[in-house]
Amino acid sequence: MSRQTLDIEHADSLLEYLRRTERVGESEQPRVEVLRGGVSNRTVLVERATGEGWVLKQALAKLRVEVDWFSSPERIQREALGLRWMGRLLSPGSTPALIFEDADQHLCAMEAVPRPHANWKSLLLAGDLRTDHIRKFGAMLGAIHREALKYSEDLRRAFEDRSYFESLRLEPYYTYTAEQVPEAAPFLLKLTEETRATRLTLTHGDYSPKNILICGERMVLLDHEVIHFGDPAFDVGFSLTHLLSKAHHLAGRRLDFAKAAEEYWWAYRQALGEIEWACALEPRAVRHTLGCLMARVAGRSKLEYLDGSERARQAKVVAQMMHSTPVTVSSLVAEFVAHLAL
Repeated sequence: MSRQTLDIEHADSLLEYLRRTERVGESEQPRVEVLRGGVSNRTVLVERATGEGWVLKQALAKLRVEVDWFSSPERIQREALGLRWMGRLLSPGSTPALIFEDADQHLCAMEAVPRPHANWKSLLLAGDLRTDHIRKFGAMLGAIHREALKYSEDLRRAFEDRSYFESLRLEPYYTYTAEQVPEAAPFLLKLTEETRATRLTLTHGDYSPKNILICGERMVLLDHEVIHFGDPAFDVGFSLTHLLSKAHHLAGRRLDFAKAAEEYWWAYRQALGEIEWACALEPRAVRHTLGCLMARVAGRSKLEYLDGSERARQAKVVAQMMHSTPVTVSSLVAEFVAHLAL
């Protein structure tokens, strides 16, 4: 089979590939299930008769969104490298183990998370908001940013390239949104340059509830394709955006989600500890939260659960807050909720 010809969503082609590469036996008939929901990859579950389960991801060159959005599928190699390193930085079971990678076919296979498990984003949208989940979410991110400092030079070299972060985050979230919302452009373009200039620790780049599976008492972190050595404040802002956008969307639970956002920040800071740059992180995290809140309603990757009126309201509120930016997470949360009530 020639380079890039495999489509793992076609079960027969996938099984032929797995047999030919001797990853399964000639007579083996594993169960294949296409997993939906992602926009940047084909994702397939393979369940073997042995009880072993794999999730295969194959990076797409053109993402599955309404507007044109491209990124090199070679980023799957970054995903594999991220899996290897996250296995070292986090406690066992906090991220899937890498099974194999195939650079020619732009795919990697990882250990499937055992069932039963639940996607945390789905739980949150159903109103299942638990303090222990929020605290674990904050503690996990703090651990990534803290533990990475023990391997700072190795990680800086391994993750120095930020081209995937540019094509999957900075361009679609900040510079594209600046074109769509001229009022926000000065804020977003300045934030973009600030982010490019900041290189402090390993930064996940996609730290959100959709990439968390709840498996018993464990949280399992997925999707490492934009991981890079950069600004940890981006991770905080990116993740806080999801909690605040759900506070907006689920009006009856607004104060609960607002409290959860503050609890998350507190848990993150406790886990991060008093490292050299910790005190200067909060104002940048606030700016990234505002940037992402705007991007998720006006950028290339809009939050699908917000309707048109909610997107317009969020854009209006965030544009106002960009003119007089809070400097603490607590004030950010309070002002965002207060503006939504007007």
